[in-house]
Amino acid sequence: MFGNMGNMAGMMKKVQKLQAEMAKLQEELKQRTLEATAGGGAVTVVITGEKQIKSIKIAPSAVDPDDIEMLEDLVVAAVNEAIKKVDDMMAQEMSKLTGGLNLPPGLL
Repeated sequence: MFGNMGNMAGMMKKVQKLQAEMAKLQEELKQRTLEATAGGGAVTVVITGEKQIKSIKIAPSAVDPDDIEMLEDLVVAAVNEAIKKVDDMMAQEMSKLTGGLNLPPGLL
């Protein structure tokens, strides 16, 4: 009976260690920046791991006063791609840490 308690205590220590490692990794990932483009490079977005936009660059050729909607669409597409890249990076790095365990959201 008490043998199972030892296993449980060991499991809890492993979970606590994993939680600490995940918190450290999340802080490290927040410092990273990623770049995404749209329109063949017409719009470039730089974003942090915290999903904060650092910069948006627009090629002069993408600025057409008669077609502002196209430019707006390119900006939206680049920002959405940047956010997706952050999400993908976070998921990839976390799966490395958890060894590919399929843990339910919020468990750690």
